[in-house]
Amino acid sequence: QVQLVESGGGLVQPGGSLRLSCVASGATLDYYSIGWFRQVPGKEREGVSCITALSSTDFETIYTDSVKGRFTISRDNAKNTVYLQMNSLKPEDTAVYYCAAPSTPVANCHDLLGFRYLEVWGQGTLVTVFS
Repeated sequence: QVQLVESGGGLVQPGGSLRLSCVASGATLDYYSIGWFRQVPGKEREGVSCITALSSTDFETIYTDSVKGRFTISRDNAKNTVYLQMNSLKPEDTAVYYCAAPSTPVANCHDLLGFRYLEVWGQGTLVTVFS
């Protein structure tokens, strides 16, 4: 059974940077798209970014509009880890950030960010951007 563990959250001032990590255990994620999501208390969880398998013929990374140009998603298959580099952070980026994996390697990033086929979630890591 695959498990996901996020880390890297913390307190940062506006304009600062953080790098989140999502480490998988129990199974390899090499062939799966992986998504990052975030949630503010009282609001719905939203998709932030996603990366397909590196071996995918349709390899892509996608981002929600509010983070384009500031966040970068990447993955290191040797470490079974997906990263989210967050630069130029804003107070509105404050949230609990989760990574998630789908139930099938067929699921692409548009599926994941549309909340389809999601099966495994990490416990989340809190990012707080404050002045």
